[in-house]
Amino acid sequence: MMPFYQTSCSRNSSKVDSQPSFRSVPSIKSLCHDQSFSHNLETQHQCIANLKGQNSYTSSLVLGGKYLFTGSSDKEICMWEQKALTSTIDAGIIDTVIAGKGAVKSLVILADKVFSAHQDHKIRVWRIENHDTDTPKIVHLATLPLLSDRAFKFMVPKNHVQIRRHKKSTWVHHVDTVSALALSNDESFLYSVSWDRTLKIWRTSDFKCLESIANAHDDAINTLEISQEGDVFTGSADKKIKMWRKEEKKHLLVCTLEKHRSGVNALAVGRSSTSTDSVLYSGACDRSILVWEKDESGDMVLVGALRGHKKSILCLAVVADLVCSGSADKTVRVWRGVERCYSCLSVISGHSGPVKCLTVTSDQQIPSDTTSSYILYTASLDGETMVWKIYVPFL
Repeated sequence: MMPFYQTSCSRNSSKVDSQPSFRSVPSIKSLCHDQSFSHNLETQHQCIANLKGQNSYTSSLVLGGKYLFTGSSDKEICMWEQKALTSTIDAGIIDTVIAGKGAVKSLVILADKVFSAHQDHKIRVWRIENHDTDTPKIVHLATLPLLSDRAFKFMVPKNHVQIRRHKKSTWVHHVDTVSALALSNDESFLYSVSWDRTLKIWRTSDFKCLESIANAHDDAINTLEISQEGDVFTGSADKKIKMWRKEEKKHLLVCTLEKHRSGVNALAVGRSSTSTDSVLYSGACDRSILVWEKDESGDMVLVGALRGHKKSILCLAVVADLVCSGSADKTVRVWRGVERCYSCLSVISGHSGPVKCLTVTSDQQIPSDTTSSYILYTASLDGETMVWKIYVPFL
């Protein structure tokens, strides 16, 4: 039986960083406004599984149906059964495929298909066969851009773009690591971003590349999110977040958000508790998680910053009114936000290296009368991929 850990954060757990360069962004006030209320917010977490089987660290995670998919730093994609992960420490891999060169940077699920982004500049599409049996398989379906797409674009000179001084490529190609993927809300389009500074849009029905935005940022693009309103957010090493919106057939830049003091590593989108609008969370090397909301005119405005991590924010995930953040300081923090007031409910210290990626979902078991529970998956550069159960008291 794995031990329980009970944690609560004091009022200064999300205090403003003492370094002068960060003072221009105020911290969001804490929900823990007094001692008795802070005590009521105590949250328990328990490590219930440690995934074994990969030969290197996990670089991407995604939940799809009854499966968890992990991508490794050494070109492996593994499929695990979620139910087994929450009931045994020795859960094994159902199936594994190896593709490309380098890390699997991002994974997204569409019905029985898995899209994977790779360090070798490619996007690969996989189909889950026999998914209703005890022996499901991951089968390679396509590699993007498709050969037909590449050949057609190659024949027309105007489709060629300069990528280096003496080298050209067609605009459908990524020419550096594909760092993140996201699906449109209606699942008709796949968005991809790359360290080559481009944002590309693909049709999921036939995998055709429809659009490429060159020089979308001034430096490598690290992260990508799509809001429930359909707005596309990209975060870059150039310290900027950009918001894009489709107008007729093309995506246009709506605004640029410039409040981080260093490269943006992670984005996540949640739902505002005071309106129907989305809330954007951004994490960067400046150790801050910035919270953005739309004002009455529809412009994105900075609400404030969540602070407490001692090193770079590397990953973010949202479920219900919780925000989970993973950091190079080897910890995961669980935050709760209600009406623009946030508190850190828990600090999870189980990894011995930076927390590279995470994902979280509501627990499917019958909730208790006093707490709700969540399943959190975390992966670190220490090579460990861990499964946690988190118990959060009702407000």
